[in-house]
Amino acid sequence: MSRIGFYSGSFDPVTLGHTDIIERASRLVDKLVIGIGVHPAKAPLFSDDERVEMLEAETRAIATSAGIPIEVITFSDLAVSAAQRFGASVIFRGLRDGTDFDYEMQMANMNGQMVPSVQTVFVAASPEVRHIAANLVRQIALMGGDVTPFVSKGVALWLATKAQAKR
Repeated sequence: MSRIGFYSGSFDPVTLGHTDIIERASRLVDKLVIGIGVHPAKAPLFSDDERVEMLEAETRAIATSAGIPIEVITFSDLAVSAAQRFGASVIFRGLRDGTDFDYEMQMANMNGQMVPSVQTVFVAASPEVRHIAANLVRQIALMGGDVTPFVSKGVALWLATKAQAKR
């Protein structure tokens, strides 16, 4: 039986913190499904299709290196429901600090009560990317700052194009 993992987020944009977690999670499963949460009440900088395209580009080399398929999907229901629907037995959650841990522990416990067959595995962010937050990266980009320490070159280009269009 293959082990399928699920990693969800808004990925608006995909940061080096996200790809750190994706790379490390991909070593623990036979397939990784990355779920982009879509919420009608939120207004992301990037469209659903753009985020899918960005993630597919950012994860190609990771999938090859890990020797597993990585599938990028969107979902608009509970992450645990999406994980279950895609056959995942584990949800990966990245942790940057204690604040993340407190929130993620509550979510893991609630998810575990709703769908006991799906376990949550916490992956501590690597020290060099622990400080990166997508909302701050967006703000830096929209205000004309340099985002290259926080995202790949490809994502930096996506951000520059979006920021230029917003000015």
